[in-house]
Amino acid sequence: MARIPIITLTTDFGLNDHFVGAMKGVILNLAPDAQIIDINHSVQAFDVLDGALTISQAYSYYPSGTVHMVIVDPGVGTARRPILLTGDRHQFVAPDNGVLSLIYDREERLSVRHITAEHYFLQPRSSTFHARDVFSPVAAYLAKGVEADRFGDEITDYVRFTAPRPKPTDERTLRGVVLKVDRFGNLSPTSRPRICPLSSRSNRPLSNRHRSKGQATRMCANYAEGTPGKCSVFLEAWVILKSPRTAVPPFSF
Repeated sequence: MARIPIITLTTDFGLNDHFVGAMKGVILNLAPDAQIIDINHSVQAFDVLDGALTISQAYSYYPSGTVHMVIVDPGVGTARRPILLTGDRHQFVAPDNGVLSLIYDREERLSVRHITAEHYFLQPRSSTFHARDVFSPVAAYLAKGVEADRFGDEITDYVRFTAPRPKPTDERTLRGVVLKVDRFGNLSPTSRPRICPLSSRSNRPLSNRHRSKGQATRMCANYAEGTPGKCSVFLEAWVILKSPRTAVPPFSF
């Protein structure tokens, strides 16, 4: 049986306006068999780093061939380029503003193209809604099987940033930055467990200080082991500092 094409949407548009609905209409007009999945429309407005974190934490769980639209685009209508990233298993359409930076870090083999084939765009093209007029039709044609090289030439000077990494302050201390706080109060720091020596399950005492919540001194296996109202450390996909009852702002720890 033929695979149903999947297109995911990650944006800062919210759900109170027509933006997401218009994008889906464009996609379904061009690729009526596509399955459209909303990853998140509550990315912080204009926050490219938040968009980069969101898509990086979700995309790998989708089937091979999925097309991901990532639209956090404060530079819409300027000289910033629309781009198409082809990785090992997935494709991404996004503005060239660094929102795919964490994908670049994770994909071993990738190709990035500047989307210039305007005959795939909606016409007339708005200068403020490229999500509808540029990225949605490109995603739809990709889902229908149009090859990536039809959309433009490969580039190597795409915009990317490096997320801040923890730095040692002494032989037993790392200093990092919390990048995001989720709705449960989980704090996503700058490192993964495999590169953070503080996040081991060794018998050495663990000291993890957070400026607004004090100090966590032991590793917990699950939330129930944490102490309500205090900062605890959990070993998961990312090192997470957890304040079970109160979300705290993303300060350095």
